[in-house]
Amino acid sequence: MKRRDFLAASALLALLAPSSVLAANKKKTTAHAAAKPASKTRATKRGRSSAKPVVEQHARSTRSAPSTSSTPAAAATSVPAEAEQRDAISLPDEPLTPWRIYDITSSITLNKVSGKARLWLPLALHKDTPWQRSLGHGWQGNFASAGLYRDPAAEMVVFYADWNEGVTPQLQITSQVAKRDRHFDITKRGSAAERSDVLRRCLHSSNLVPTDGLVRRTAEHAIGRIKDPVAQGKAIYDWVIDNTLYDPSRPGIGSGDVEAMLDSGHLSGKSADISLLFVGLCRSIGIPARPVFGQRIDSSRLFSGLGATGNLSTDQQCRAEFYTPGYGWIPVNPADVRKAIDEEHLSSSDPKLVVLKKLLFGFWEMNWVAFNSAQDVKLRGSNGRALPFLVLPEAETPAGRFDSLDSSLLSYTVNASRVEG
Repeated sequence: MKRRDFLAASALLALLAPSSVLAANKKKTTAHAAAKPASKTRATKRGRSSAKPVVEQHARSTRSAPSTSSTPAAAATSVPAEAEQRDAISLPDEPLTPWRIYDITSSITLNKVSGKARLWLPLALHKDTPWQRSLGHGWQGNFASAGLYRDPAAEMVVFYADWNEGVTPQLQITSQVAKRDRHFDITKRGSAAERSDVLRRCLHSSNLVPTDGLVRRTAEHAIGRIKDPVAQGKAIYDWVIDNTLYDPSRPGIGSGDVEAMLDSGHLSGKSADISLLFVGLCRSIGIPARPVFGQRIDSSRLFSGLGATGNLSTDQQCRAEFYTPGYGWIPVNPADVRKAIDEEHLSSSDPKLVVLKKLLFGFWEMNWVAFNSAQDVKLRGSNGRALPFLVLPEAETPAGRFDSLDSSLLSYTVNASRVEG
């Protein structure tokens, strides 16, 4: 079977055990992986020290966005609009799904600025993956200087811009990204091992996500006597879904303060809170795990609330993944299960919820662009405190850092358009 039959699978998945659901994702196809997208648009390098080349761009300069000719071969196969149903019973196509290419344009204006100003903006992962490729960035504005810097440890790329005193800072930046759905296949072992330094970082605690005390006791309770690491990850995923609530009243994507959540006993929040709870529980019992912060850029084929269109400036989202030997990184999305429960008023016995809960262990619908996995982020050139994560634009003047969610200070719009696929 090259892909799941939508109606038959919906009836079957409601009866399957969790391990069998993963097996249902088995790829019984001999088709080779789609060709890698054409190489990224190359920018002029300047002499700044970094593990990766640093791209600089100076006053009032403009870079054109990459041509849409930089296209994955698989993007030639488009998905008919009528096939996209917004219902968890209608499952996405099996691997390999075609590539889709998006232009993502962010426009920012800083208001009430006194003195010089600097802005930072997270961009798409610079490291190519089987499910995401960054094809290039272009920007324009009235800045004095601008460019990119990379943090190899966090696999994070950040755009920055500086403005002189006496101007109203304005910026527009366009990124081109290729996306396709991400699937975990439990029947397929032998993935390349992750670097030991990466795995060590993904076991460390952070300022808001401890890995001892109540966090460890909670994880041990969740896994019971389970020994297999994949099954342990599944048990923690199930526990998080069963014991948390989605709270749409929280600002942004939440605070990510796992310690405060567990201490209070009130396990509610938004995507960062729920995903970081999963990450902390995994790390506490020795399973490498990390959050992945990003941005919704398209509608969803599962539920309308799990997608976004129009102005996307408030549609950031955090997902998670954990690592097991032989399988590599396994994607999970417990926050979207809780979001669907809240917005669709799903009962625990609703067949749509049964399917969605099983589906989002090992599957990411890639109507979303990944930015980074960074925690405790110290912005380069900033005088302010470290951030728990970087998912929104951040701006700073001599008077201090702006509130990124205050539209009277930081006017921010994001639009995404599908250019191919």
